[in-house]
Amino acid sequence: MGSVTGAVLTMLLLTSTQNWNRVRAGNSYDCDEPLVPALSQASFSSSSELSSSHGPGFARLNRRDGAGGWSPLVSNKYQWLQIDLGERMEITAVATQGGYGSSNWVTSYLLMFSDSGRNWKQYRQEDSIWGFSGNANADSVVYYRLQPSIKARFLRFLPLEWNPKGRIGMRIEVFGCAYRSEVVDLDGRSSLLYRFDQKSPSPIKEIISLKFKTMESDGILLHREGQNGDHITLELRRGKLFLLINSADTRLPSPHTPVNLTLGSLLDDQHWHAVLIQRAGKLVNFTVDEHRHRFHAQGEFSYLDLDSEISFGGILAPGKSVSFSQKNFHGCLENLYYNGVDIIDLAKRQKPQIIAMGNVSFSCSQPQSVPVTFLSPRSYLALPGSSREDEVAAAFQFRTWNNAGLLLFSELQLVSGGLFLFLNDGKLKLNLYQPGKLPSDITAGVGLNDGQWHSVSISARRNHLSVVVDGQVASAAASLGPEQVYSGGTYYFGGCPDNSFGSKCKNPLGGFQGCMRRISISNKVVDLISVQQGTLGNFSDLQIDSCGITDRCLPNYCEHGGECSQSWNTFHCNCANTGYTGATCHNSIYEQSCEAYKHRGNTSGFYYIDSDGSGPLEPFLLYCNMTETAWTIIQHNGSELTRVRNTNPENPYAGFFEYVASLEQLQATITRAEHCEQELAYYCKKSRLVNRQDGTPLSWWVGRTNETHTYWGGSSPDPQKCACGLEGNCVDSQYYCNCDADRNEWTNDTGVLSYKEHLPVTKIVITDTGRPHSEAAYKLGPLLCRGDRSFWNSASFNTEASYLHFPTFHGELSADMSFFFKTTASSGVFLENLGITDFIRIELRSPAVVTFSFDVGNGPSEVSVQSPTHFNDNQWHHVRVERNMKEASIQVDQLPPETQPAPADGHVLLQLNSQLFVEIAAYFGSGSSVVYHFQENYPLSKNFSSHAASFHGDLKLRREMIKFSFRTTRTPSSLLYVSSFYKEYLSVIIAKNGSLQVRYKLNRYQEPDVITFDFKNMADGQLHHVQINREEGVVFVEIDENARRQVHLSSGTEFSAVKSLVLGRILEHSDVDQETALAGAQGFLGCLSAVQLSHVAPLKAALHPSRSALVTVSGHVTESSCVAQAGTDATSRERTHSFADHSGTRDDREPLANAIKSDSAVIGGLIAVVIFILLCITAIAVRIYQQKRLYKRNEAKRSENVDGAEAVLKSQLDRQNAVSENQKEYFF
Repeated sequence: MGSVTGAVLTMLLLTSTQNWNRVRAGNSYDCDEPLVPALSQASFSSSSELSSSHGPGFARLNRRDGAGGWSPLVSNKYQWLQIDLGERMEITAVATQGGYGSSNWVTSYLLMFSDSGRNWKQYRQEDSIWGFSGNANADSVVYYRLQPSIKARFLRFLPLEWNPKGRIGMRIEVFGCAYRSEVVDLDGRSSLLYRFDQKSPSPIKEIISLKFKTMESDGILLHREGQNGDHITLELRRGKLFLLINSADTRLPSPHTPVNLTLGSLLDDQHWHAVLIQRAGKLVNFTVDEHRHRFHAQGEFSYLDLDSEISFGGILAPGKSVSFSQKNFHGCLENLYYNGVDIIDLAKRQKPQIIAMGNVSFSCSQPQSVPVTFLSPRSYLALPGSSREDEVAAAFQFRTWNNAGLLLFSELQLVSGGLFLFLNDGKLKLNLYQPGKLPSDITAGVGLNDGQWHSVSISARRNHLSVVVDGQVASAAASLGPEQVYSGGTYYFGGCPDNSFGSKCKNPLGGFQGCMRRISISNKVVDLISVQQGTLGNFSDLQIDSCGITDRCLPNYCEHGGECSQSWNTFHCNCANTGYTGATCHNSIYEQSCEAYKHRGNTSGFYYIDSDGSGPLEPFLLYCNMTETAWTIIQHNGSELTRVRNTNPENPYAGFFEYVASLEQLQATITRAEHCEQELAYYCKKSRLVNRQDGTPLSWWVGRTNETHTYWGGSSPDPQKCACGLEGNCVDSQYYCNCDADRNEWTNDTGVLSYKEHLPVTKIVITDTGRPHSEAAYKLGPLLCRGDRSFWNSASFNTEASYLHFPTFHGELSADMSFFFKTTASSGVFLENLGITDFIRIELRSPAVVTFSFDVGNGPSEVSVQSPTHFNDNQWHHVRVERNMKEASIQVDQLPPETQPAPADGHVLLQLNSQLFVEIAAYFGSGSSVVYHFQENYPLSKNFSSHAASFHGDLKLRREMIKFSFRTTRTPSSLLYVSSFYKEYLSVIIAKNGSLQVRYKLNRYQEPDVITFDFKNMADGQLHHVQINREEGVVFVEIDENARRQVHLSSGTEFSAVKSLVLGRILEHSDVDQETALAGAQGFLGCLSAVQLSHVAPLKAALHPSRSALVTVSGHVTESSCVAQAGTDATSRERTHSFADHSGTRDDREPLANAIKSDSAVIGGLIAVVIFILLCITAIAVRIYQQKRLYKRNEAKRSENVDGAEAVLKSQLDRQNAVSENQKEYFF
């Protein structure tokens, strides 16, 4: 493989670590006390227990009581371990352990929480990851920091996977602290009114914070208004929060009026949700849970005329007109604060500022509704009914995103057939099927797959069939015939078991995925807890006592105004009329410049340009003039000649120019262009540009950054200069501009403005046309740009020591890269970023295969394009890759793109924190070494300053990232050795038996920790990749992407006073273990590449022409392409290239054609890259893009005709006796 581009990547919102300091560091206050030791045995419960000595009370961390932990009677995914903390606590971390001295441990689990021991909610990482990685053995402890923390009384651990050679076994600990809160319960008819000091003016700044939970989808949470219609309202509608802020020129909106802002979804789940509203003048911050919006509200309301009272839970405003529903909030409020005032505390103490209306209590009631989640199309719930009853009747509530699925099947007795209730296209259909007869159908409802709770009841009795949806009787049928309908005894909800169970249940549309609750059969409520305990009915793939529905369109990952829709497992983006394509509407359908259109072969004409590609800016329409150079022409509204009279400094004239593009679009276009210009024609008669007495400017123009400029067309950006002053041909040599001669005849200062950082002209100001016979005129041409700095650039890697650095790659949620390459190498890595576990890589896997591989925490994934012809043909090939929330894709040239869907519930964030660069390779001869010194000596280290300054002195290094590639056939070998002044060290060696060993000694008084990889002989002459990441006492090592190991160090957690890094032979006398000493004496013979220790790249420093004083090279170490010599003995030869051999050339118009010689073997060192990373990157454009608007009107080519006003002016100029040549050339 080729050389490697490396970058450090740090990820994981929740990071597994053994050291508790990680948990402590995540909290700004002390909330990390272990909570389990204080609990009694009665606080523990479980789904079952293997024996009395395996009971849940023995599941305490590091305890050996009983059998040494909890184990259930059977090991399946329906088991759970629960703890009751006695009261609501704040939980900041959890820890797990296997059963003591056993083969029983859990490798992954879910964490659930509840206030009441019912209606559980899953804790999620990254808003999508539900599972936690568990243990790898029985005794090691795995901690997880919870961000955000949990506030709950009950916790449940649900094992998902466990040791296949054992059974489920757990010991646990929970960390946190007491949680104190003030709570008020409102019953839907009650509310609180807070009246504050009427003498104080209405505050310009407001901060309102609260938490709420409810089972109702609608209700007013707070309302404040004034006499003139000013108001602030927070309302829950259909499970979403709407914040309305209007000024006096508007009225309270009707239900159909667009609201100010909407946040949240599915908020009627009977779990706590946090709200924060901050208003300062027009700026409003609105936060619901982890979702936040900043915006400017409607109208002019830096000051809102509001009454000195605010109501919570409803609108307490008798006599005030409101045009929307006044449904009060039904649920609980917690920690309600208005500008720092504790509202609930005032209400509890019955303070006069608070008026409580209706039934208000200060404890939160817990409605006992037990939901059930149908997790997959294979899920079903089978419940017994009374057999041979003369009526089939059932009722339930459901919510789902899927538009189809079986809700209920009931077999009929005496007459064959069955009763089907299913969703189809979001509508409810009730079907009575009897063989030999036409089926009886009823259709009810519409759009029932909207994620809301919908109530359903069905009845089939004698010859009557009916269905009621959300209280509406849909229809009834009387066509069942004379036969009596009798119930069949079993009701199947959500799906059918497979045929092996002997059921006659049929499922033509697939299973239901969603939630149900309040199930009743024949008017008897079903006890779903009994179902969970196995004493009633039967089920498969259910989650009982929890509704696991999520809104996959919140936040909206559809970019550029794409419309989001969803099913249970995924979301979809409708990109129609956005100007973008792709799974998330990420890719613009338009080119980024006229230069790009010209490269495609387009001729002159109007084109939409998307100057920032996949970025947030909208495309806009402009004219591309495809001459020998592609000119971009951007028009504005001021292209006519404008004459100005009767102005003075106290009464100036200001002319404004509005372009067909926004200033942001213009800036992106100008920045991308190689050159931009704009002609500004300025004519004057007895009108000066500068006051001769004091030098004060009398006319000026303003650029896009709102800066004032006093130089004019044709001049350099020097104040008060014109073209004639630069050329020395002004009409009066005393001045730098013709107009400053102040003559009573027409002259001009006209020319081209070409300093593009100041363009375009947005405004012109004229103040000296108030004297007799004084007049001025101006005409501004369109903005003209040519070239594309991002399109026509290239870089040639002439030697293996060549490399490119790029800024940190930021593509957390969506990103794309594109580049051209040409090579004769058969394989190699174009670019690579490595992290603790995450990475991205684009490589030529073989002569005909280009692969994009990555890992964002779900395990390595890759997608490849295979070509019928070879890519290493020394011709240019274009590569484009993209990764987003929906999929990863790659396209090469015009071959069909290949895609790989993203997992429905997986890690999504890709986070990198170092430079992206192409690394180099070096050949090490026998006895050679490279030593990188981090500091001269310890006593002087405190005054030491260098690139490695972060390693000096008494700093304790708690973490490091190391990566490198190697190829060798010698054993033993020393690959890498890091020493310290305290006789601590790290060595990476190949032992005599060919195994690779990582040896950490972080305590001089203990033996080193040894991590051994002996799955193959690592000295086999093949290229191997090594990655080591240490986070305090936890070390993760990966070899060749397929062998991974995580180890907890016993020798320490800190690397003190790092001294040097050695590649090859260890020359210093060190107190090291025997294996390291033996390998160090032998050194290394072979090829090393892409060596990196955190931010330090020692090979790069050693082989750089201006070698750093920190580096010492001994023996034969040379730049080499040995990394790419697949199938050869890397120690048998070396090849070097000088800079002179392949110097190449650079052309501003086309890529280098001969910069790469035919003997090239390493893509990373030898490819010439054109457009190397356009890096069209977007962060989750989460609700920040507006609906796309494309400019399609009022565009025209440059006019070559002079209008009437200009013709009149021209005739006046022609009659003048002294007209210079430069005055004539601007009239056509």
